[in-house]
Parts: sequence; C-alpha cells; structure tokens
Amino acid sequence: MAKEKKCCGCAKKVEVKPLTKTQIIAGIAEKAEMTKKDAAKALDALAVVIEESLSEEGAGSFTLPGLFKIEKKRVEAQPAKKGIRNPFKPGELMDRPAKPAHNKIKVKALKGLKEMA
Repeated sequence: MAKEKKCCGCAKKVEVKPLTKTQIIAGIAEKAEMTKKDAAKALDALAVVIEESLSEEGAGSFTLPGLFKIEKKRVEAQPAKKGIRNPFKPGELMDRPAKPAHNKIKVKALKGLKEMA
C-alpha cells in the first residue's frame, strides 16, 4: 500500500513506498554502526529465532519487547455439515465441507509500536 506526499511544498505528489529488505538492512547497519553484511546476518538470525519459537518444540509464541507479539494457535479439524443456513441467501440451505486441523498465527502490536504510529 503506497502513500503519497507532497514534494518540497509544491503541488507535485511523490509516491512513498514501503521499505525493501535491502533498505531495511541498510537502515539497521547505519543506525547500529555496523556493516550491511552483519545487519543482514542479524535480520536472518531474528527470522531463525522466530521460527524456532513458533515450531512444535518451541514455546508457540515470540515477543519482540515493546514492538509486537506473535502467537501460534492450533485449530482442531471441523467435520463436514449438511443443511446449514446460507448467510448470503436467506431461506436456502447449503453444505459446508470439512476443514482440516491447522495453525493460526496472530500478530499483536504492543505499546511501543502503537505509540510510533
């Protein structure tokens, strides 16, 4: 989702796009006074730590203090149902197929992130 902002006060509008991975790494390297290679390693290491935390052996959640919390929830399988009401066409009945068991991921913004916006 790109936003537009005014260029140097004139009527011309410039499209503002989200940062790319390369731009994020460059920003981290600049702010932390490290090389881009080290910043890329740190970002990749963070992804691995999140993956380990959300895995079957992990805690099932990951918190980056002050920014966000990621939680994994196991949803059990749902059996097929026949003859339930169609919410889009009142008076009609429909069949709902079975749903297999799956994991849901929920990302919750914490106070620090909310204050940034």
